[in-house]
Amino acid sequence: MVSEVGLPAIVKACVSCRSTRHRPTGKIRVNANHKLLDVWLLICCELCGRTSKVPVHERVNVRALDHERLVKFHDNDPAVVRQLTMDATLAQRAGYQLDWTGTWRLDTDMPFYDLQRGDAAPHEVIVRFELPAPVRVEKLLTAGFGLSRPAVRGLVDSGRIRLPLPVYAKAREDFTFVVVTASPEHA
Repeated sequence: MVSEVGLPAIVKACVSCRSTRHRPTGKIRVNANHKLLDVWLLICCELCGRTSKVPVHERVNVRALDHERLVKFHDNDPAVVRQLTMDATLAQRAGYQLDWTGTWRLDTDMPFYDLQRGDAAPHEVIVRFELPAPVRVEKLLTAGFGLSRPAVRGLVDSGRIRLPLPVYAKAREDFTFVVVTASPEHA
């Protein structure tokens, strides 16, 4: 399981200092102008503490928003703040990037298998994502098996680890792969 450790940093230039890293404040601001609403996610510069706004909705008619969602905006619902912070479409529209460094850890609930032992039974491994952090498959395998990158690549190249996507690809959603503990010629 790729578990959440924290939310991604928002990479955007601060208008007050030279920093480019921001964190969500946990607040959402809703501003009404007659029947039109503006909704912003509030973020804070990690260096100077200046608060900035990320536009979520601009000049949208109050009736265009789901009432329950609007209540969540007003209540600064943590789940909505989390969802908005990780929204890649919002990041692209608002002109910033997400830095996922330090936001995840790999938790395993299976015993560590010695890939050198002679057991011929293949093992199916399911990788689940608690958050959509883009993680290179190779990094997951090195962390999960405690092996070096060249060792992992060797196991993939030899067919001992069978992946549904390239080892250099970034995964952000659940996938399954197979580990053959005996070399393919013995299986």
